[in-house]
Amino acid sequence: MLRLPIYLDNNSTTRTDPRVVEAMLPFFTEHFGNPAIRNHSFGWEAEDAVEKSREQIAQLIGAGAREIVFTSGSTESNNLAIKGVAQMYKPKGDHIITSNIEHKAVLDPCKRLEKEGFRVTYLPVDKEGMIHPDQVREAIDDKTILVSLMYGNNEIGSIYPIGEIGKICKEKKVLFHTDATQAAGRAPIDVEKQGIDLLSLSAHKVYGPKGIGCLYVRRKNPRVRLEALIDGGGQERGMRSGTLATPNIVGMGAAMEFARTEFDANVAQMTKLRDRLHQGIVRQLPHIELNGHPKYRLPSTVNLSFAYVEGEALMMGMKDIAVSSGSACTSASLEPSYVLKALGVGDELAHSSLRFGVSRFNTEEEIDFAIEQTVKATNHLRAMSPLAEMVEEGIDLSTVQWASH
Repeated sequence: MLRLPIYLDNNSTTRTDPRVVEAMLPFFTEHFGNPAIRNHSFGWEAEDAVEKSREQIAQLIGAGAREIVFTSGSTESNNLAIKGVAQMYKPKGDHIITSNIEHKAVLDPCKRLEKEGFRVTYLPVDKEGMIHPDQVREAIDDKTILVSLMYGNNEIGSIYPIGEIGKICKEKKVLFHTDATQAAGRAPIDVEKQGIDLLSLSAHKVYGPKGIGCLYVRRKNPRVRLEALIDGGGQERGMRSGTLATPNIVGMGAAMEFARTEFDANVAQMTKLRDRLHQGIVRQLPHIELNGHPKYRLPSTVNLSFAYVEGEALMMGMKDIAVSSGSACTSASLEPSYVLKALGVGDELAHSSLRFGVSRFNTEEEIDFAIEQTVKATNHLRAMSPLAEMVEEGIDLSTVQWASH
């Protein structure tokens, strides 16, 4: 039985796995101690639970448990990594490298640092949303202290060659941070093999609770030091003060454990659903463009441009399907997506784009319904579009001289 509406916006957040909720519940009412209090069993129980979660998260990314610093989510993790490195390594240099399609939680901290006198290089991506390792090598100078490049893009799903970039950073003795928010549980991560020094994660993108994330901070070869953003009781090795949210931390640990142990099955299922959705739409509709890399992309993400159709109108025409146009975190803006513009997608096509995010909770039946609704709504809107009509008649729009008023 198909239950409506259907949720296909899993890049913005995911449903919490019922097993994760079950793991969390006792820590609200029975084991409610403060993990920083070590004079009684309530505190010890909470501390044990927190340490177990650290271990579960560390195992997913090939790190050590003591290298996990809990935060409120990836936005805070990115801020701590970028601003923390900038302030701590200021005597060594003032140059940071990132890309022009990072999440705002990376771009905005970089812009703030520019106001403080730091230099930031924003590497351009190619038309498939990729950064090439040579771009990073060429951008590094003797004052570069940090390279911050995301693992998988939240809008188009393109995956950078993280291992090769990490290798260059090691060679040049520059710290490497990656925002792996979208990649956890969807792409293999190994901080040692890939030369990653700092890595941001968020539980709610991996079927965990909202309001909890972490930053992996390398302890040796090299030992990474950060200036704290939040001062107080000195929790999290002084990098992030504040009473730890034990229930959320337990939930994040459980979610990351499932992401690791069920990785192959989850990726296979998401890839199958993603491709079924993409092919089902393309088979029935002409003038559809895939945004992002056709091969090196997240198994969860399909970003498509529907020529001659307004993305917002298309979303309204398929009200039983939850998708997004542009990035969820910035979709209040009517500007075309800065990520798509960076790929060289024109304003019209960028405005016609939708992002579908599949999860392991989605079914083939839901995907087929989404295809049907998308095709129906697109055909309906195109039937009212004079541009679509002209193209159907064989007119090349690029040759048309439009009258200006």
